[in-house]
Amino acid sequence: MTKKQLALEIIKRLKEAYPDAGCTLDYDEAWKLLVSVRLAAQCTDARVNVIVEKLYEKFPDVDALAAAGVSEIEEIVRPCGLGKSKAKDISACMKMLKEQYGGKVPDDFDALLKLPGVGRKSANLIMGDVFGKPAIVTDTHCIRLVNRMGLVKDIKEPKKVEMELWKIIPPEEGNDFCHRLVEHGRDVCTARTNPHCDRCVLNDICATGKKLMKAEQKTK
Repeated sequence: MTKKQLALEIIKRLKEAYPDAGCTLDYDEAWKLLVSVRLAAQCTDARVNVIVEKLYEKFPDVDALAAAGVSEIEEIVRPCGLGKSKAKDISACMKMLKEQYGGKVPDDFDALLKLPGVGRKSANLIMGDVFGKPAIVTDTHCIRLVNRMGLVKDIKEPKKVEMELWKIIPPEEGNDFCHRLVEHGRDVCTARTNPHCDRCVLNDICATGKKLMKAEQKTK
């Protein structure tokens, strides 16, 4: 089985296992997803969803957040960790949106990368979830799982993983595929313990799954 064939089979099975997988950050406007994804660094999505409610009560739009002092933002977002740097990036990002894009989030990948606090992962998330364009979000779940599955080999650097996945994942599948990897990574192919290969829908085609299941059979 080639890597492309393996990727298509994994996509098919994960679709069946997680038909409704999507972004777990709450947002109803593009700029809010920008804020949330910055806050989500080293923080759970669940906590971010709680904190942004307080943030938007005080600063309900791009203009209000752009006009806010960094210390005011930091006071609210501190529970997400790295409060000072996140508040600084959010403030600068909202100012740039207001001054250069009329308060609108650009639908161009390179333009997104120029926004303060926005890296490739965040830009891909915006492109896929907000604008419905091809995207591959290489978060920690994605990187861990595609290495275990054998879609990439011993690659940990996010951009390199992304570039390898673009070669084998159909563009129209990339965004949803990455959301499903998050669900699968939380539920089955976990990071803190050994993956639960015994209840994984991929254990007969995943490189790690086949190895672990074979070793388990030998001990019986």
